[in-house]
Order: sequence, then C-alpha cells, then structure tokens
Amino acid sequence: MSGTTSKTREILIDAARRVFARKGIERTTMNDIATASQKGRRTLYMYFKNKEEISSIVIKNEMDRLHEMLETVEKKELPADEKLITFIYMRLEAFKATVTRNGSLRANFFHDSWNVAKVRKGYNLQEIALIKKILNNGIKEGIFNIPDIDTTALIIHYALKGMEVPYIRGLFGDSADRIIQRKESVMNLIFNGIKVKK
Repeated sequence: MSGTTSKTREILIDAARRVFARKGIERTTMNDIATASQKGRRTLYMYFKNKEEISSIVIKNEMDRLHEMLETVEKKELPADEKLITFIYMRLEAFKATVTRNGSLRANFFHDSWNVAKVRKGYNLQEIALIKKILNNGIKEGIFNIPDIDTTALIIHYALKGMEVPYIRGLFGDSADRIIQRKESVMNLIFNGIKVKK
C-alpha cells in the first residue's frame, strides 16, 4: 500500500469514526462518510465494500488503542496488587476517554451493532489474558492466593464490563476525594472480600 493510498484510507476511517460518533453506526450511510471525508463515494467504495466493513475497522482501531494502554500497565514494574488496581482504573478511564472521544454516550458507539460484539470478542480474550498474567505474577510474588486463575480472571473481566456504563456516567463520583474513596472500596472488596475474617 503506497503512502498516498494509506493516507486516503486513514482519512476515510477517521471521517467514518466522526460520523459514527455524531449519528450512531446504524443511522450513518456510506454517503454520509463520503461527504465527511470530502473524498466522494467512488473513492470510499474503492477502499471499503460497505458500512459494516468500515465500522468493524473503526471499532477495532478503538479497541486496539485501549489494549495497548492496558498492555503498558501489565508491563509496569509494580507489585501485582498495585498493578491490578492500576489496571482496573486505567481500563475504566481509557474506556471513558474512548467513549467521550467517539460521542458514544449519545451514539451508543460500542452497543448499537452486532459488529461491536464480534470485534469486542477478540479484545475480551486479550484482556482476560492480561489479567491472568497479573494474577499469575501475584501468585509468584506471594501476594495472591488464587486456586482458580481462569475463573478469577473471568470474574474480574466481566465485573469491569459491568462497571463501564456507571463509571462513564459518573456514578462513581468525579471529585478526586470521591474517586480515592471508591478506589479504596474496590481494593478492599477485591483483596479482602465481604466476609468477616475469624
């Protein structure tokens, strides 16, 4: 792919992302994307067969950005318990930033098409693998005692998915003090549970 071809493709993808953010994937047409890119329908169809193909690429690009940020956390030189909490908050903050960037609260960028579920499936597996690495390292460091790493990683992953919308909507609080209090509650729940120790 030549430099010009690659640049044109990126322009089309970014135009699609902006239109999806404004109108939602379902209500966007190929004509909308062509108009926003100022490249025309013929050029758009030279690169993409249909809206589903371009929406998959846009979503995949966004998920790749998120995954790269989480990989950076996993590679940090931190004790496993600190790394896990950092991972959890980085994931929530990164997802919130992605949603904000894409106007997703209005357009349901990550929720309004079967395409999203298909793209997220691969991303979910990558995220679970990163969580497992952190948990395994915690066992090696003598910080965690986890009889079933696979199940624990799945529970953490799905708990985070369930927290996405409330976190994005600010239900965890926006002030620094409130976020610190919430962080301490999350740490206590993950590392100490809810049962009284005898």
